[in-house]
Amino acid sequence: MGGPVDTLFPELPRESEEGAAKLGTGILASQQIRLLRDKGTIRAKEKIDEDQIQPASLDLRLGQTAYRIRASFLPGPKRKVAEMIDEFSTHQIDLTNGAVLEKGFVYIVQLQEHVRLNKDFSATANPKSSIGRLDIFTRLITDNTTEFDRVRPSYMGPLYAEISPLAFSVVVRTGSRLSQLRFIRGKPIMPDTKTRGLLDHLRDPEPYRGGQSVTVDLEGSTSGGLIGFRARKHTPLIDVDKQDHYDADEFWEPIYSKRLNGIILDPDDFYILASREGFSVPADHAAEMVAYDTLVGEFRVHYAGFFDPGFGGGGGSPGNGTRAVLEVRSHEVPFMVEDGQIVGRLLYERLSAEPDKLYGPSIGSSYQHQGLTLGKQFKPYEG
Repeated sequence: MGGPVDTLFPELPRESEEGAAKLGTGILASQQIRLLRDKGTIRAKEKIDEDQIQPASLDLRLGQTAYRIRASFLPGPKRKVAEMIDEFSTHQIDLTNGAVLEKGFVYIVQLQEHVRLNKDFSATANPKSSIGRLDIFTRLITDNTTEFDRVRPSYMGPLYAEISPLAFSVVVRTGSRLSQLRFIRGKPIMPDTKTRGLLDHLRDPEPYRGGQSVTVDLEGSTSGGLIGFRARKHTPLIDVDKQDHYDADEFWEPIYSKRLNGIILDPDDFYILASREGFSVPADHAAEMVAYDTLVGEFRVHYAGFFDPGFGGGGGSPGNGTRAVLEVRSHEVPFMVEDGQIVGRLLYERLSAEPDKLYGPSIGSSYQHQGLTLGKQFKPYEG
């Protein structure tokens, strides 16, 4: 099972002010996640495969059973998720050979992976990019928790996914990977002064509330005026594990730029848009987009939100990088957005070591050079 910090991570010094500043604090890199697996700190009945280990995160796999529940919940500090399932579930669904999760309903699935953390480590989760682009609201839950997507220090036990398809009904199965988990020692978010230096190579290096500002492209000058997609209301099923399979026109309505360079977000609709900026993440950092910031508008701008080391080429001269795809839902009321409007911010976080693999084609990453790109389940949109 799990061991002491200096046994699992001999390259990291014991906690000290100088050591923590240099190496000890940060998101764990791929080779350190591999050590967690090998030592049993992360475990599963089925072997944890190498391709689950990403540059700074671990892909999590669905288990055998989904429970449809009456409402989303958090168990609180005195209850286990299994107890809540017993109380709130309406029926269970066998995922072994694939099954449909219908849009508009909430499901709980125990994941195959368990964790055994010591007091120095915590973990946090995000949906995978291809899942966010399908408008599948996916969150991690643990026993005795008061927060989604957080695994507290010293937690030992199972992990669960809460899954709510919002735009499309989807097919999933045992082993489908909807979310990813990253392991953290200390607090790796960079303070403003360090963020400013890190972002010097970007076209707009001005930090925004502790991160890099993200603005929306509603001009579409690089894509023939195409600025986004709106999910259609009545569509066939989508199998989340298929790639380059579906014709986009069956599921998405294209949106083109207008003279006023703005669009009104309808709260009943889901949109795929793109940033104006290209972003890159250095090899010794990761980044996370703040999904919901009421100071810039009543809308959610991202579901997945996690950018691995090496995304966008990992740095370089001004103008390099990859655009961020925005997964947008307005809350409660229609909201007007205009070209170049700030819609979110990207927070850079330090890794505890440079990973032995980086985001990109060499590890099968799907979105390294993306523009306005739908999920990998769809064939390239040809207009």
